[in-house]
Amino acid sequence: MVNKVTTATVIGLNAHKVEVEIDTCNALPAIAMVGLPDTAVNEARDRVRSAIKNSQFTFPQRKVIINLAPADLKKEGTNFDLPIAVGILTEEEIIDPQAIKDYAFIGELSLDGKIREVSGVLSLVLGLKDMGVKNVIVPVKNAKEAALVDGITVYGAEYLRDVAEHFCSTPLQPTIVNINDYLNNSSQEEYLYDFKDVKGQQKAKKALEIAAAGGHNILMVGTPGSGKTLMAKCFPSILPPLELQEALELTKIYSVSGLLPPDEPLMTKRPFRPVHHKASANGIVGGGTNPKPGEITLAHRGVLFLDEMVEFPRNVLEVLRQPLEDGEVVITRSKLSVKYPAKFMLLGAMNPCPCGYLGDKEKQCTCTEFQINRYLSRLSGPLLDRIDLQIDVPRLTSDELINSTTEEEPSSEIRKRVIKARKIQAERYKNDGILTNSELSPKLVKKYCQLDEKCQELIRVAAVKYQLSGRRYDRVLKLARTIADLNESEQITQSHLMQALQYRMLNIPQMNNAG
Repeated sequence: MVNKVTTATVIGLNAHKVEVEIDTCNALPAIAMVGLPDTAVNEARDRVRSAIKNSQFTFPQRKVIINLAPADLKKEGTNFDLPIAVGILTEEEIIDPQAIKDYAFIGELSLDGKIREVSGVLSLVLGLKDMGVKNVIVPVKNAKEAALVDGITVYGAEYLRDVAEHFCSTPLQPTIVNINDYLNNSSQEEYLYDFKDVKGQQKAKKALEIAAAGGHNILMVGTPGSGKTLMAKCFPSILPPLELQEALELTKIYSVSGLLPPDEPLMTKRPFRPVHHKASANGIVGGGTNPKPGEITLAHRGVLFLDEMVEFPRNVLEVLRQPLEDGEVVITRSKLSVKYPAKFMLLGAMNPCPCGYLGDKEKQCTCTEFQINRYLSRLSGPLLDRIDLQIDVPRLTSDELINSTTEEEPSSEIRKRVIKARKIQAERYKNDGILTNSELSPKLVKKYCQLDEKCQELIRVAAVKYQLSGRRYDRVLKLARTIADLNESEQITQSHLMQALQYRMLNIPQMNNAG
């Protein structure tokens, strides 16, 4: 009789049901595995055999045939160990096949029968729940992560023997977690970098506040030592806390990537991903033979920080264009296509020229016009079109730096305004499937960014003067909508629109004409 055990595999971020079919036949003792297993799955034969024997159970003294169905779906990873072992134990009549009908199993086995944690458990359990599975047994270290899924009973097991005894004598206790406890604890977090430690730069701080409030992309251009990198490090301290939906999305990504922090089953912080300029296009976008999430997906609902942005190869910067526009990235291979979310804020920092002192009041720039043009041309016009705020960050004078007695506003106060603006947006877009102004589609821009006659005349003049493209026009309106939200204004006024236009124009002609 063929015994069947339910489990799942992850492709991209989505789970696909897999049935582990176990049969035995009278032949020399061996294990045959079919169903497109990769190397890690194939090696399960030896792990499972040792785990069963070292758990004081008998292993079949005949040929064991294991089929992973559907057979045309590539199987990867070590999470098939436990379901294979359970299937063999049912074949040996140690576990009743009827008892496991409503169960699924996930886990890697050690040779001594211990169940090791695996990656992607949240995606697997979410998928299994949607498939109608009522109970799931996972490694004890993955139990809290799995228990984030409502509507399915989760059991954490430490050893293979615990799983067998669950169906025979001593049931495991269900794992229960309160998601709100994790989210509430994150709001009390202290940050290493705070805007109260940044002297001056009020315009840049205001721009970063607007970016955080609306989820906008921002580029800071300034001389060395002007504070660009420090302000970038302070930026996470003013970001709003994650909503439950965002936290679950992030947890799926980090779980599949094997980057979920130990003892933290739920991602509660918005990611801040600083990337070195030597990173490859695949490293940033994702890829590989078996596609894995890249930095833009790991920065989902958070920040991707590119310091010294023009030092990145142009082809690496250009691959950001489509994800910045669509909020997702599709990686296609010959036999599969994987879609990853990538709704991130791009935070860039750069010098205005190769020597770094173009426009500086105290130090003379030594670059030729040709050198400056070549340097700035690494940022194409289409890429700059996707960056909502482009701001100059001048270096502080010696007097401003040393003799300043002004007490700077702490991040906690800025964050309160950002959270208030985000709540306004969440309420406005509750039926539209988006969370921030930066996600507005052209159709929604027309609906929520309506202008009165004076504002229409102003944007008409600006469109001609600055040669605004259609994309840039929409982004100016989105930015003005965020500025209005920060001011708790239902309507976009001339003041909001003028401020949005101001943030779109740098005082570097070569930048405005880039591309």
